Amino acid sequence: MASGGVARLVCGRWSKWIVLALWIVVVALAAPLAGKLTDVEKNDNSAWLPAGAEATQVADLQKQFQPDDIAPALIVYERTGGITAADTAKATADAKAFASVAGVTGQVTGPIPAEDKAALSTIVPVKVDADGWEQIATIVDNLKAISGSGENGLAVYLTGPAGNAADSASAFEGIDGTLLYTTLIVVAIILLITYRSPVLWLFPIISAGVALVGAQAVIYLLAKHGGLVVNAQSAGILTVLVFGAGTDYALLLVARYREELRKHEDRHEAMQLALHRAGPAIIASAATVAVGMSCLTLADLNSTSGLGPVAALGIVVGLAAMVTLLPAMLVICGRWLFWPAKPKFGTAEPTATGLWARLGGRIAKRPRTVWIGTALALGVMALGLFQLRADGLSTADSFTTEQPSVAGEQALARHFPAGGGQPVTVIAQAGQADQVRTAFAGVRGISAVADPVAKDGLVQLDGTLTDAPDSTAAQETVGRVRDAVHAVPGAEAKVGGQTAMIVDINTANRHDNRLIIPLVLLVVLVILALLLRAIVAPLILMGTVVLSFGAALGVSALVFRHVFGWEGEDTAFPLFVFVFLVALGIDYNIFLMTRVREEARTHGTRRGALIGLGATGGVITSAGIVLAGTFAALGSLPLVAFAEIGFAVAFGVLLDTLIVRSVLVTALNLDVGRHMWWPSKLGHVPDEPAKTEAPLSPSEPELTH
Repeated sequence: MASGGVARLVCGRWSKWIVLALWIVVVALAAPLAGKLTDVEKNDNSAWLPAGAEATQVADLQKQFQPDDIAPALIVYERTGGITAADTAKATADAKAFASVAGVTGQVTGPIPAEDKAALSTIVPVKVDADGWEQIATIVDNLKAISGSGENGLAVYLTGPAGNAADSASAFEGIDGTLLYTTLIVVAIILLITYRSPVLWLFPIISAGVALVGAQAVIYLLAKHGGLVVNAQSAGILTVLVFGAGTDYALLLVARYREELRKHEDRHEAMQLALHRAGPAIIASAATVAVGMSCLTLADLNSTSGLGPVAALGIVVGLAAMVTLLPAMLVICGRWLFWPAKPKFGTAEPTATGLWARLGGRIAKRPRTVWIGTALALGVMALGLFQLRADGLSTADSFTTEQPSVAGEQALARHFPAGGGQPVTVIAQAGQADQVRTAFAGVRGISAVADPVAKDGLVQLDGTLTDAPDSTAAQETVGRVRDAVHAVPGAEAKVGGQTAMIVDINTANRHDNRLIIPLVLLVVLVILALLLRAIVAPLILMGTVVLSFGAALGVSALVFRHVFGWEGEDTAFPLFVFVFLVALGIDYNIFLMTRVREEARTHGTRRGALIGLGATGGVITSAGIVLAGTFAALGSLPLVAFAEIGFAVAFGVLLDTLIVRSVLVTALNLDVGRHMWWPSKLGHVPDEPAKTEAPLSPSEPELTH
């Protein structure tokens, strides 16, 4: 960032007011659009699946047989001592009443008695139109109002795709508000502790809030008019990301500003220098995160590919606010914001002899022993990866709290074929209907195949699974069905349904893991090489990042299994955690190493490593705690997938800031020395001894006008 350009514009004596006014206009224009973001979210399965997935093709072909998308609701009546005549009469009356509920389409089937005579089931087809997934919860509530919850020993449950969707909608209800308020509270508490000021903490939060509103407005316009896929997951992560990353940038800038206020009496000049020195690191960090997140656009899964631009836009808008709005507000208000610990002109920089400077002195005594020991400890933590089971989550395992639809599934499985009401659907050429049906019915795991329905040269066949539709066994059955019907010559058979969608989502996630993880590594490596103008340092830093990721994932898997009792992880879990930890964790590499490189020009790499740690250790730790706190806020949602991502990223960020960045990287800098910068000229600058008797005073850069 040129000191005579943007830096002077942002914090000029008059231009600072223009910057503030421009952001006020942005908020006024963006706020109404940001409030409409939930209106364009797509949370149905087809919005997640790739367009070319077999289950997606079947869903499209099914419209020839049934113009409406259907999400069946299954009502289960259960009595331990056996269903009575009164129970049957009630279920029959309920079925007639269900047909009149708005949103119910087609024929209500049932009540169907179980073979053990202890239960009845009714299948209610629920229409899913353009806004259907948002309306299902209301329809389900109306169905429950008719069926009741049971009395006099009769238990009544509502399950099936409609019941599951209603529970998911309930879990996601208020996600934006829950995450926003939880994140605000976490960030506010951490900033209060960090700054020890009753006022200063407000300014990073205001800037992040403005950035979030701006990002949401842009994303709304792209989703409304540009075809961008946004769902509750990506919208929720956007909130966490903007506040987490944005506050990180604010912490770095404020720390450098406070440092410069001790050297310069004029606060405008101090902020100009702070932007001049911290700006490149902040911009490089944000660019790395944005490019890393953009790699997600190459994912097969629509929900993952949509998260890429959503996250990247959030980072870009957050960066813009933190390098323009925040410095303008800080300069307008002056030094009193830091009260009661105002940085006075001419006072010594406390980081020169602080905690992190002392830690650097200890590491400097035996750097090789320190980095080898730290690396081995991280390797041991990574052994927990053997406990990782990222094969997907069943409906019962997807929630951290008990859900009505899950209880209904369990009741259904006690008395009926577990796959009842959620069939495997095969669509093929009508001329091969008999061969396809024979092949379909002969598959292990299919208990029955309904009569074929023919239309426009195609035939639809529905088969009942013997296992729960979201179980691993049912997914394996879908694989066998596909093998069997694909082998029928000329049938052009395709297999879909709820279970097939799960299979295709998991397949897409595994493909995305294999493609995007190496790609993000390569992109980040290239950016680090360009930024640090070296090859050795980026390779070493990427090694520490991968080791940190493995350790975080290993510990998380152990905690999920043996502390929280969660059965597994979503197939997208490794990818999301990797992208967030690597893309965001690289922030701290950049913050530290750009400062080390700056000091190495004058003092050599070993001495520069100690000065860099002393100057940035506190701000990096604070930034890590803020980011960890914001991601931990995901645990406030009753969804296992969100809670797992939140825990793993929060733990990984803390591990990265407290151990990897502060200890491991510093020890490597001290051991490798000037060779870190090979092949640049800095690699030839002699190293000063890494002694710590003298104060670790940062060099004072001059601002050229």
